[in-house]
Amino acid sequence: MAILCRPEVAVPEYIVTMEDTLKLAERLHAGKPQLKLAMRLISSTGVRKRHIIQPLEQTLAHPGFETRNKIYEMEAKRRVPPVIERALQHAELSARDIDAIIYVSCTGFMMPAMTAWLVNTMGFRHDTRQIPIAQLGCAAGAAAINRAHDFCTAHPGTNVLIVACEFCSLCYQPPDDDVGSLLSDGLFGDAVGAVVLRGRGGTGIRLERNAAYIIPDTEEWISYVVKETGFHFRLDKRVPGTMKPLAPVLRELAERHGWDVGHLDFYIIHAGGPRILNDLCKYLGVPLESFRYSRATLTEYGNIASVVVLDSISRLFADNQLKDGGKGIIAGFGPGITAEMNVGSWRTKEGQ
Repeated sequence: MAILCRPEVAVPEYIVTMEDTLKLAERLHAGKPQLKLAMRLISSTGVRKRHIIQPLEQTLAHPGFETRNKIYEMEAKRRVPPVIERALQHAELSARDIDAIIYVSCTGFMMPAMTAWLVNTMGFRHDTRQIPIAQLGCAAGAAAINRAHDFCTAHPGTNVLIVACEFCSLCYQPPDDDVGSLLSDGLFGDAVGAVVLRGRGGTGIRLERNAAYIIPDTEEWISYVVKETGFHFRLDKRVPGTMKPLAPVLRELAERHGWDVGHLDFYIIHAGGPRILNDLCKYLGVPLESFRYSRATLTEYGNIASVVVLDSISRLFADNQLKDGGKGIIAGFGPGITAEMNVGSWRTKEGQ
């Protein structure tokens, strides 16, 4: 079975604190009736700081959709390669060893996909398969892990590189002042992540079973409205309550694998917000501390969309507490409302 190696994650140099966010909301939306509620929601996110690719004043300006997309492409080409290089080092592989590249992002658009540029500039073989995923939002990180797992299962011994690049700050829309938009302005951050799934060898999470699920009739609860000014994020107030129907799906996946979801050794859960994490802990019957890696990502970086699961997995590696055979689950949630889930066990080189 394939091994998910240690991810590499990088965040930009410009920092926005919660205090900065609250002051900006007060200044930019003063007198709006929804401001008081939005301020309370932002304060309760637990996000201490976020990182963005441009200085704050540049982020607040809107130069137009075309310019923003050019910034996305320029910054992706600048920031993604060094992250990939370190992920390959973690996996003890070179670019020539990679058989497929899965690239996920929902905050910019390129065609040809970024995968073509990576193949032509970073030494990947020209027969490397390209698998770009653009419309799964925050669920895309876990979906990429599942599709890489599927690829390695179908093609034994192959290696897949996953790249997640999210510049959420490029989706900031100054005129949008509904509660969902104001909350997202205080929640999302920018980040780049990469990880290798090895078909043979390596140390990390041995992926064993994956699944996906869509909550019926919720496709409009998380969405983009695409206008001349770009992507306008829409968030339904019912989204935080989605863990109640999703918890049984995670439980069933673990049970099909012969495991009890309430008694695992690690949990990698998409950090969409504190209520998501708290509710899922309650419905799965696990202590709040079980989601410590996801909570740390949310606190230090905010919701970094598809990069969240990679960062949380990176923190699991850095913690270095798991013993060989430790059982766990990875789950990402996003538009649809979609859940992408995988169960696996910790494997050292000695334990394989």
